[in-house]
Amino acid sequence: MPLQSALSLDVGPEAASQVPACCSARYNLALLAFFGFFLLYALRVNLSVALVDMVEPNTSLAKNTTSNVCPEHSSTINVPRNTTGKKYSWDADTQGWILGSFFYGYIITQIPAADLGVGYLIAVRALEGLGEGVTFPAMHSMWSSWAPPLERSKLLSISYAGAQLGTVVSLPLSGLICYYMNWVYVFYIFGALGVLWFFFWMWLVSDKPETHKSISRTEREYILSSLKDQLSTQKSVPWRPILESLPLWAIVVAHFSYNWTFYTLLTLLPTYMKEILRFDAQENGFLSALPYFGCWLCIILSGQIADHLREKQNFSTVCVRKCFTLIGMIGPAVFLVAAGFIGCNYELAVAFVTISTTLGGFCTSGYSINHLDIAPSYAGILLGITNSFATIPGMVGPVIAKNLTHNNTVGEWQTVFYIAASINLFGAIFFALFASGEVQDWAVSGYHFHRN
Repeated sequence: MPLQSALSLDVGPEAASQVPACCSARYNLALLAFFGFFLLYALRVNLSVALVDMVEPNTSLAKNTTSNVCPEHSSTINVPRNTTGKKYSWDADTQGWILGSFFYGYIITQIPAADLGVGYLIAVRALEGLGEGVTFPAMHSMWSSWAPPLERSKLLSISYAGAQLGTVVSLPLSGLICYYMNWVYVFYIFGALGVLWFFFWMWLVSDKPETHKSISRTEREYILSSLKDQLSTQKSVPWRPILESLPLWAIVVAHFSYNWTFYTLLTLLPTYMKEILRFDAQENGFLSALPYFGCWLCIILSGQIADHLREKQNFSTVCVRKCFTLIGMIGPAVFLVAAGFIGCNYELAVAFVTISTTLGGFCTSGYSINHLDIAPSYAGILLGITNSFATIPGMVGPVIAKNLTHNNTVGEWQTVFYIAASINLFGAIFFALFASGEVQDWAVSGYHFHRN
């Protein structure tokens, strides 16, 4: 029997309406996860803004000069700038390694460690990445027990949208902190907020509905009944079928491709704003955050639309996942390439980069949660596999981009955009050809390939 039909018997719209979203345990989990990923990305991207203020201006000029193609576009700011922050003599290549070091820990502590040397700073960023690397697989694993199938797009888009809002807030706020205070406080403030969130998470969250202290009986039964035919009871992990699964490798390719563009912009957009468009560091933070604000809105809206199409319009899961992934990867590729051809038109450059990043938000309801569609019981493991490959762009992307933009010419940055767009296009096509929306037969014991 198709799973969609089975769900209509037990957990269809009628059953769901009896378990309201407001104040429910599953949506409380989504909100706490939202704030967690907010801080996760705030801690991840604050260095990309602080680094602009940490490096001596004449250091980069030796190998990475500011472009004179575009006129200075900074507005006059009357408030005196704080200049007490220590400066370091790091060239462009060193800056690229610092920005990429986070992802070396991410694939396998947030303190300002620069005084102990660039090597120590890279090591600390790698340790931070090591700590943050488990968050997405762990969250996917939790949602495999908490998210009813027809609410997956909504719940996961809410929780993961926090990452985008964290970027939105962290970029301009880090710029303001650097401008008015000192770059060291960028690390102290966000680190303290992360510790505070941790206590709330440990107090209010449970791994599964069965162990939650305050969940209602109706909601618990609704969640468990919706997942009863999708979870596996076998204790051993079917590694060989997992690694031979073509739908999994479709997610791997899409995840890798999307992250190449995302991480390139995430770590280097402040530099592009300063060196090419020539915005002031304070103004830089606000404009660098604008694309991610658009992405945050798109993630929230696309999650609602995706589940509406599946539940109300009877669109198949695979159709929704493929369509949203195509929009979220081909759209950004087009506008990213266009951004390299508008010269010094500042408004159009910001608009194109913003549209590019905004459209990428569709991927959250596309490939990004497809792990839960094909193997809910092993969603955390699958995300660990795909995220390991998808972290490689964060490791090598900033280094490659910095090496390609030593002279900071528009042509050099066009090359960076070309590479990102080409990889995005390939990933979108590969996912569209080989993705699946069905629970795989190896993922559920005693369950034979029901359609999701």
